[in-house]
Amino acid sequence: MKATIKGITLLLALIMMACGGKKESKKDDGFSVERKKAPTEQPAQTSTDVVKASERVDLTTKGVGPVKSVDLAPEIDQAMAAEGKKVYDQMCLACHRIGKKFIGPAPNGILERRTPEWVMNMILNPQEMVQKDPLANDLLKEFNGSPMSNQGLTEDQARAILEYFRTLK
Repeated sequence: MKATIKGITLLLALIMMACGGKKESKKDDGFSVERKKAPTEQPAQTSTDVVKASERVDLTTKGVGPVKSVDLAPEIDQAMAAEGKKVYDQMCLACHRIGKKFIGPAPNGILERRTPEWVMNMILNPQEMVQKDPLANDLLKEFNGSPMSNQGLTEDQARAILEYFRTLK
């Protein structure tokens, strides 16, 4: 019993001495206490140095999925864009708002940041894109792990949505 009390007392004394970290010194007008600052890790980059995935420009990657090539006519096909707007309003509007971030990124200006193939593959194949495409994975992280759901759209519907995106600036 005495050995246990002595051991606990010794342990408490050691803990008290280890918790120090301050230096007392006498000065002419009294004494002062100087505390040592705990070392802090400096991040490699500050948050202002990192470009968000939704703002990053990558016009080289085509993504992962069935779409390998998309030919865009110089003029927007207004009929296809109107059909794309209908599909977008029905299937995408719950998570994507034009002109602002919502559950997912805003679609306006997307073709200034991504290739048409990447956009269509993201629409048609979101699960595999998140698994195999680094940019899609970064978007998932940026939007708090909210995965884009596979809406089961056809390539024609995805192409119509892409044409609608061309009208958004």
